[in-house]
Amino acid sequence: MRPSWTRRVREQPWLFAGALSLALLIVNIVADPNFAAPDNWPQHLATLAPLALVAVATTPAAVSGNGGLDLSVGPLAVMCNVLLVHELIPNGFDSFWTSAPLLIAIGAAVGALNGFLTTVLRYVPVIATLCVAFVIMGVNEKVGAQSISAPDNWTSSLAESIGPVPGAAILLALPILLWLALRATAYHGNLYATGGNDVTAFSSGVNVTATRIVAFTLGGIFAAVAGIALTALVQSSQASQTTFYILVGLTALALGGTSLGGGRGGLTGAYVGAAVLFLIQTLVTTLGVRPEWINVVYGVMLVLGVVVGARAGAFSLSAILPRKATSTA
Repeated sequence: MRPSWTRRVREQPWLFAGALSLALLIVNIVADPNFAAPDNWPQHLATLAPLALVAVATTPAAVSGNGGLDLSVGPLAVMCNVLLVHELIPNGFDSFWTSAPLLIAIGAAVGALNGFLTTVLRYVPVIATLCVAFVIMGVNEKVGAQSISAPDNWTSSLAESIGPVPGAAILLALPILLWLALRATAYHGNLYATGGNDVTAFSSGVNVTATRIVAFTLGGIFAAVAGIALTALVQSSQASQTTFYILVGLTALALGGTSLGGGRGGLTGAYVGAAVLFLIQTLVTTLGVRPEWINVVYGVMLVLGVVVGARAGAFSLSAILPRKATSTA
């Protein structure tokens, strides 16, 4: 007997988003035959990169379990964009070696703060990260109150090609390389064990607290890379897009099938879920639909992702609530 579609999606939760993205790709090509032209690939990847990297940034915390829904990664990505355009580039931090490490350090620090709040102080992740998101929104509104264009800087090549390689492909590959490196360490197994059952993981000697703090820190690092990708694409500050990227992270997470209960999911689902959003955005633009409708479409996709995920057991709203028994590791 062939397995049902729910069983297939349960075993490989990104399949739904994969099938949807393939269908949307075909529709985009029909609507605009030049969509798939090789000359357009660098721009397509540059447009996809911020969406995909914000989605990737939501993944480690979600995999770590305990309702690890990080609502701050979208605002954090925008904050890195705002700081880069308003503060770093104009004040002499205008090279990759001076600005990129600083942005990554900021992302890691914010991620570690989220991890501390949720594991040591035991705030519910969705509440803790929402509070941090509000603080970041305030920074974005203060520093980037007026959108400005970025001076000539090193990020511009990342929206084009570096030799034969699209620049955005390098940014998209960075989380994959880091994730593959982690697979060679004990941390990768500890992360999924913690997400699957933190009490059992703690009993097996896993430092659950450290594992989750590192997961949130990874999310912060990926969000910083997303901020760089956003700057490369628009070459201006985008403080007004803060709430938009919160929706992007949630929608891609739901579509990609990463379980809020923890222990299941990965970067594949994040990339495929973001690809769906990118293809919808492109199709809406091609068809001349008013831009304000895109948030409505994303909201519908979020509901669809939650419904499909719930049928497959990958997404449950109860997962964001605190457990009665959680390890104090």
